[in-house]
Amino acid sequence: MKVYFAGSIVGGRENAQIYAQIVEYLLAKGHEVPSAHVARPDVLDWEKKNPPSLIYERDIAWVRESEVMIAEVSTPSMGVGYEIATALQWGKPVLCLYRQGSTVSKMILGNTEPNIRVKSYGTPEELLSLIDGFFSGLSDQSPVNSR
Repeated sequence: MKVYFAGSIVGGRENAQIYAQIVEYLLAKGHEVPSAHVARPDVLDWEKKNPPSLIYERDIAWVRESEVMIAEVSTPSMGVGYEIATALQWGKPVLCLYRQGSTVSKMILGNTEPNIRVKSYGTPEELLSLIDGFFSGLSDQSPVNSR
């Protein structure tokens, strides 16, 4: 499955290790992750080489082409929020994950769109279990919205 992964780039890199864990897990499960570069430690330098218009067009194309989105939302990001809204507008299932104790936007927490699932995690094992549950829910054809 093609999975768009979203995580904060400009807003802070304190979750880069978590991003890497998510991307590595998805790839190990056989998924295609066009936005895997978000987990790279040098992503800021890598992205500086591209003009904003190219990044926008590339990322929106990736969201459009992807079947689902997984977003780590522990660090606030306008770009991630925009990508989530776009994916939902296009009817894509979205899993938003955040570290327990993080301050998460109420626009995410209060979202009642039928294709969004918002979950907190405490451990890396719990994080991966939530990802597995998301994919299981898709294959069950059950509603994705769950708090």
